[in-house]
Amino acid sequence: MCIRDRWYQRRVHGDNRMSDQQQQPVPAEQEVKQQNVENPDEEQKEGGLSKKAQKKAEKEAKKQKEKEERQAEAAKQQQSKAEEADPCQANYGDAELIQSQELTDRVWTKVADINEELIGKEILVRARVHSSRLKGNLVFLVLREHYSTVQVVGFPGEGISKRMVKFIGDIPKESLIDIYAKVNKPEQEVLSCTQHKVELQVVRLYVVSRSLANLPFQLEDASRTMKKGEREDLEEGYDFRPPGSEESKKDEKEGPVVSLSTRLDNRIIDLRTMANQGIFRVSSGVCQLFREFLYKNSFVEIHTPKLLGGTSEGGANVFRLNYFGKDACLAQSPQLYKQMCVMADFDRVFEIGPVFRAEKSFTHRHMCEFTGLDIEMAIKEHYFEILDLLGDLFAYIFEGLETRYAAELKAISAQYPFEPFKCKRPVVKLTFEEGVKLLQEAGVDQPPLEDLSTENEKKLGRIVREKYDTDFYMLHRYPANARPFYTMLCKDDPNYTNSYDFFMRGEEITSGAQRVHEPNLLAKRAEEFGIPVATIKDYIDSFKFGAYPHGGCGIGLERVVMLYCDLGNIRKSSHFPRDPKRLAP
Repeated sequence: MCIRDRWYQRRVHGDNRMSDQQQQPVPAEQEVKQQNVENPDEEQKEGGLSKKAQKKAEKEAKKQKEKEERQAEAAKQQQSKAEEADPCQANYGDAELIQSQELTDRVWTKVADINEELIGKEILVRARVHSSRLKGNLVFLVLREHYSTVQVVGFPGEGISKRMVKFIGDIPKESLIDIYAKVNKPEQEVLSCTQHKVELQVVRLYVVSRSLANLPFQLEDASRTMKKGEREDLEEGYDFRPPGSEESKKDEKEGPVVSLSTRLDNRIIDLRTMANQGIFRVSSGVCQLFREFLYKNSFVEIHTPKLLGGTSEGGANVFRLNYFGKDACLAQSPQLYKQMCVMADFDRVFEIGPVFRAEKSFTHRHMCEFTGLDIEMAIKEHYFEILDLLGDLFAYIFEGLETRYAAELKAISAQYPFEPFKCKRPVVKLTFEEGVKLLQEAGVDQPPLEDLSTENEKKLGRIVREKYDTDFYMLHRYPANARPFYTMLCKDDPNYTNSYDFFMRGEEITSGAQRVHEPNLLAKRAEEFGIPVATIKDYIDSFKFGAYPHGGCGIGLERVVMLYCDLGNIRKSSHFPRDPKRLAP
């Protein structure tokens, strides 16, 4: 009989050798020993592991400990090696944080100014790391400043160690660096860079500010050349083509396209692309040329309030707010104040400022906030005085962009190819009735006393382009029902007004008119439009003390830039666009 059977028999039948007295408690050690004897194949250790499993765990723990010790030793040796003095250590590294601690006589050279005249000279450049490539002991960088790029090469030699080369190759893209370099003539022109006839050889290099290694998207992808057909779908973030189609496969082969929504969500990175650098310098140029022309023609720049009581143009498309317990709104236009300034004897005035429209328009050309280029001027006899001045103004702007911003336009067209903008002199001037006739002759249905739809504007633009060989023209004498209350009616036909729109590539970029300057007529017109006269009392009163006949216009800056460069979407020409769905960043 085995031990287990004898033990079981004693448990069931009792042990005659046991006394009738209460059995003494079994010591803990003995109880555990008994349990082990009861289950010899399931011996337990603390934590529920068998001896076999415990030995295995101990063996694994020992192996892991030895591995960690080896890794620690390797790291220690690597650290020790890294701490060894590099004879070129002073020639590279992370620069000290700039806290305005000193002002030196150092001179930085712009990337755009690096040319063949500097070959053989050592220069200092601050720029971003656009791309990098480390190949053995040779490192290549492309530095970018605005829309200019230049190649940099580094290799071990006098003043440059292998460790320095490795350091340079590990700098994250978009980091800002200071580089002392010698300007050389490359064996072959570097066609991938704007400064293709020169390259820089590293002498010293310091990281001014490191970028995070993981960017929201790669600038190479955001800079990819867009085809005309892609603008309305991919750029908007909507891809209407079925997965696996030939078009989709082609895009996968050429690389990812960054959608417009992703660009706008990460606008700081997106604005760094060479095309965007060009777009917003052109935008700045439009404002500069606008100011130049108007200053030359005796205009005075003004600054009008953007917080208004009531509404600036009437209607419901205003952003309302509480102004210390009073109802107020954001200005839809500086229109009323421009006129008031003319009545104050400032004859010719202009303003560049924000305009707010609470319109739920989800189109390629509408925004809730945009930059207005506004003009107002006194006239002697006829509103054509304004039309002629505006024609000369736009011609001045277009010619200035061509001559002064050729490099920026080239950078834009590299990503967004567009046909050069055509503006005929003198500017083509058509009446609304003539425009309707041209549409009707082309088989387009256009009622004579109704405003043009967006589609008919584009059709008329194509007709004018074909007939007059111009992308820019003006249309005047609009129907009365298509204009605001302060627009002067035509003397010969009250169904029409002394008003006008200007068009670029078939889309409206400015709207204006001769204004009503007679106070009683103005009040009557306001009432006809359902505007409480009391809310515009200051405006009407400004014409009661001798009023100049006058007129003007409002121009949308972003539309001008969008259409001149044929960008396809107004959000591309706004630094931080605001539409019904976007309020950040």
